[in-house]
Amino acid sequence: MSVDVGGTFTDLVALDEATGEMVNIKVPTTPRSPEAGVVDAFRSFLEGAKPASVGMVSHATTIATNALFGQLSLELPRTALITTRGFRDIVEIGRQRRAEVYNLFFQRPPMLVERRLRYEVDERTEASGDVSKPLDRAQLDAVLDEVEAEGVESLAVAFLNSYANQANEEEALNAVKERGLAVYTTASSRISNEYREYERFSTAVVNAVLMPIIHAYVTALAREMKGLGVAAPLYVMQSNGGLSTAENVSQKPVTIVESGPSAGVIAAAWLGEATGEQNLISFDMGGTTAKAGTVRGRMPEVVPEYEVAGHIHMGRLVKGSGYPVRFPFIDLAECSAGGGTIAWVDKGGAMRVGPTSAGASPGPACYSRGGTEPTITDANLLLGRLNPESLLGGGMKIYADKAEEAFKRLSSKLDIDAQEAAVGVVRLANSMMSKILRIVSVERGYDPRGFSIVAFGGAGPMHVCALADELGVGKVLVPPNPGMFSALGLLTADLFHDHARAMVSRLDEVDAGKAEASFMEMEEEGRETLASEGVEPSKMTFIRQVDLRYLGQAYELTVEVPRMLVGSLSSVAASFHAKHREVYGYAAEDEPVELVNLRVRAVGLIPKPRLREHRRGVKPSPSSRRRVYFEDPGEWVDTPVYVREQAHWGKPVKGPAVVEQYDATTVVYPGWEASMDGIGDLILRRLRG
Repeated sequence: MSVDVGGTFTDLVALDEATGEMVNIKVPTTPRSPEAGVVDAFRSFLEGAKPASVGMVSHATTIATNALFGQLSLELPRTALITTRGFRDIVEIGRQRRAEVYNLFFQRPPMLVERRLRYEVDERTEASGDVSKPLDRAQLDAVLDEVEAEGVESLAVAFLNSYANQANEEEALNAVKERGLAVYTTASSRISNEYREYERFSTAVVNAVLMPIIHAYVTALAREMKGLGVAAPLYVMQSNGGLSTAENVSQKPVTIVESGPSAGVIAAAWLGEATGEQNLISFDMGGTTAKAGTVRGRMPEVVPEYEVAGHIHMGRLVKGSGYPVRFPFIDLAECSAGGGTIAWVDKGGAMRVGPTSAGASPGPACYSRGGTEPTITDANLLLGRLNPESLLGGGMKIYADKAEEAFKRLSSKLDIDAQEAAVGVVRLANSMMSKILRIVSVERGYDPRGFSIVAFGGAGPMHVCALADELGVGKVLVPPNPGMFSALGLLTADLFHDHARAMVSRLDEVDAGKAEASFMEMEEEGRETLASEGVEPSKMTFIRQVDLRYLGQAYELTVEVPRMLVGSLSSVAASFHAKHREVYGYAAEDEPVELVNLRVRAVGLIPKPRLREHRRGVKPSPSSRRRVYFEDPGEWVDTPVYVREQAHWGKPVKGPAVVEQYDATTVVYPGWEASMDGIGDLILRRLRG
């Protein structure tokens, strides 16, 4: 079973491993108490199933991100930092990177640890790993006295060059443990064992701040599950696309700050494996945002660092606007274009879409739950794309008159009619979303015409044809339950644990024996963690990688390496040159290559959902017809409406067409056709251009 908490709905997907049957449940999200929505979904499921039938629960949550963004119900704990003398301000000085170069009034995000709670002690470890000054225990004891007196809830320990030798940090942790201080503790070398002091310190601080919040959340959720009779282990999706136990993420909550969005890309990679598609763009349009990622060779693209709680501008994360976290993240671009995103008119008289969303409460105007502002969902309803009576298979009534009232208020400010305003909103939203698709394809050096798009989320299949036309993509896959696809992705994920060791050296001068010993140590750490999660040795696998750069460069590229590094350095260098050429358009093959980090990903393999074969019959018959507005040809078109659950398509249906189902609506544009493959995916193909 999996549960994904979104901005508008909480989705539950339960898979019967014996029959392949899936149960899909949607309930409204409770933004200030997200665990309440999860419990509501559980209760709905248990109305028709026994608690003992649940063997495993996978969960994706945005609670970590919400806390750092300042959600009212999530108060950040009082946190302290202990660091090397002279370095307490490094988390504030940062990289001196201005997020808005020409904005004289730009303010950086507030410090997570106030200056008076950033303590210094005498100790020093050199970059070589030699301890030139042991930790001064008397000073540390005095600092811990102050920490206790201040009522600190969480403590980060981050010493200079601790990536090269963790001894002083470990001694500090032991001192905290010996005193029996009732604080959560984080050591930077345990969270991000890489060089670059600012990023490592920042990662440790973010982890320390999140520990009390995430521990309380998973504890409360586990308690609620137990109260419902569900004794299954709880796993949480990490930002790298892998699962980990609730106990592990309680210790390393920094690993789940982008938990929710990662699941959709993992699901897209799994679907590519099932359908034989090598290169995919995942497009997820939910209730509050739209997100895009890339899968190449059936592997999601990953970045080594992310700025959590940062600003998004034109789909791009603004560097210097958030808190850097050094951990592998699924590479995503995002924009404020979800179904609940609000349209408005600025002071200059121009129509805008986002970034504010009506979310789950009060929701779009057509939900009649208190929302009065026009949203993208309301626009699609007015243009005939959504069922004018209800959603969720009739389980949720909607009100077209409320949507029309909202758009009349918007259009009166623009001196146009409500229909023109709705068309404008859809065009603006499509423009924003096409940009994020370009970011993860064209801006990464990939031609989108060589990719297929996987469209999911409640609103993704409604907009995808227009976006595919914009990018020149000729094929779209809409999974059987697109509105629940991210939740399904949780059932397709494996257990991941990423480990890193710094080793800065020219590649042709690397001590291969020393590197092999480090790889073996990391694999043993991963093996112990996976074993604690109940993974059998036969289900464990280990992926080795290295971070490389040209000598003198400031940032690295990650490439996979053979099982044994000895004797394979030339092939590793060749892989780096090839990747550098792919990413940057050139390779300096005569320049020396520098090794920066060794990496190991420990993977615990989990059985994947078994897809049921779908029978395909004759060409389906429409259940009804209605007038739908299409931007091209720019007019209302009498359009057939199909019920997806009732159709087993043996022959393609040419657009225009609307395909309705419980959790989403697919709009097939003119010039496109829809067919169904053997596992129930809708396959949309462009017939023109």
